[in-house]
Amino acid sequence: MKNTPNARTCIVSRREMARDRLIRFVAGPENRLYPDLKENLPGRGVWVEASRSSVEKAVAKGLFARSLKTAIDAGEDLADLTGALLCERALQALGLARKAGLVVTGFAKVDSAIRSNGAALLLHAEDAAADGRRKLGQAIAFLRHMEGDDVLVADCWPSQAMSAVLGTGNVMHAAALRGGATANLVAAIRRWQAYEGREAPCSGFAATGFSGQGGE
Repeated sequence: MKNTPNARTCIVSRREMARDRLIRFVAGPENRLYPDLKENLPGRGVWVEASRSSVEKAVAKGLFARSLKTAIDAGEDLADLTGALLCERALQALGLARKAGLVVTGFAKVDSAIRSNGAALLLHAEDAAADGRRKLGQAIAFLRHMEGDDVLVADCWPSQAMSAVLGTGNVMHAAALRGGATANLVAAIRRWQAYEGREAPCSGFAATGFSGQGGE
């Protein structure tokens, strides 16, 4: 990746990486350091691999001040702030998918979206009951038996957070239908979860353990 235009060097590992695997940080007012997730803030930026552990190491070792060649207040909570902003961006992407008409809620509608091969992403609330998860897993197993497209599955937020963004109460399960806004949502969730060291969204087909012999 040497000399690749879209590559930058992580100040922690000193490895050159694609920009989508990094987070840009810039010095702002009062010499405070800010995550620049949109990569559009003015000023000189430095890049850190998009993982909580890398941001924590950069703060602990004073690498931001060293790289920027100036006294800078990175803040001990920088890793937490960055994670919160990535979570917020993923929630915003969920809201945009809803505005695009690509999100359905309510168990029956979600189940139908999966079985009709319309769903690209199944979102469970963190506090969703095991029975609902199991039944929607059966819908995915049915879809695989019918040779439909895979459905990604993610478990990111409590029901309260999902309900607030989707504008309806007590959301335990939601399905995002295929479309550009859903692709952006999946990318935002993946970036946030990768930062936190989690693996999501995952293949619904893999989660069902469907063998291809009989089944739902």
